[in-house]
Amino acid sequence: MEEVNPGLLPGTSFPAALISGAAAGTAVDVVLFPLDTIKTRLQSQAGFLKSGGFSRVYSGLLSAALGSAPGGALFFCAYETSKKVFGSLSTERRFEVASQMAAACVGEVTACLVRVPVEVVKQRAQVERTGSSISSLRFTLRSEGVRGFYRGYLSTVLREIPFSVIQFPIWEYLKSSWSSHSGQPITAWQSSLCGAVAGGTAAALTTPLDVVKTRIILAERGSRAASGNVVSVVRQVVETQGVRGLFAGVVPRVMWISLGGSIFLGVYEKFRITVSAWSWPWV
Repeated sequence: MEEVNPGLLPGTSFPAALISGAAAGTAVDVVLFPLDTIKTRLQSQAGFLKSGGFSRVYSGLLSAALGSAPGGALFFCAYETSKKVFGSLSTERRFEVASQMAAACVGEVTACLVRVPVEVVKQRAQVERTGSSISSLRFTLRSEGVRGFYRGYLSTVLREIPFSVIQFPIWEYLKSSWSSHSGQPITAWQSSLCGAVAGGTAAALTTPLDVVKTRIILAERGSRAASGNVVSVVRQVVETQGVRGLFAGVVPRVMWISLGGSIFLGVYEKFRITVSAWSWPWV
């Protein structure tokens, strides 16, 4: 039997990546927002109950909804383009995983230019410091200026890169294995299941980095954590809560990202297959 190419459709266009990434980002962030809120409150220094508990779990939804489409679009445009560039450097199979990892890094660094400001506004609204996305936006701008929207950029990138370096090669490998076994191109629902496994695995392994990112974003201005020193925040968490504190919120995070990986990568695959079949005369 002729081997089926399990990867992206040949000649996947920039518009396809743009539209599919935007749709995937919006779908996952809006559908699973309450789980994200609970995870954020579990990780906050004030504690779960003082940060709002189970009340107002949709606080900050507006910022997430508005930022999801451009964030997802930026990631996949950078990821797909970089993967093609890195993949063209060598046709050997053993370099495939390395090219996927490198492309994921480029995608995350690019997407975080949009994702971090959204995360700052969203998480501050989630712990009820400001109450809503608009209030959070005004509070951040008034107290820290534009620079405040990028507090935690480094810690976010340090979380996202390892996450994607783990998630995307697993996702691509599972798709490849499934496609080779069935002898058919991967479908959207199969990609969705592969995304759930890949996302959950990456989520569990990178939870400590997520805790650090959350602490830095939510820290009071002028505090030790607000400086953005990742090592210092890790020490602070371990000193006050032990190593266990670095895994605060791991259960909702794994649940959220397993479901999120399923929705995100499943929706992306569905839109990618559909949009790639359209005619793009200018591409």
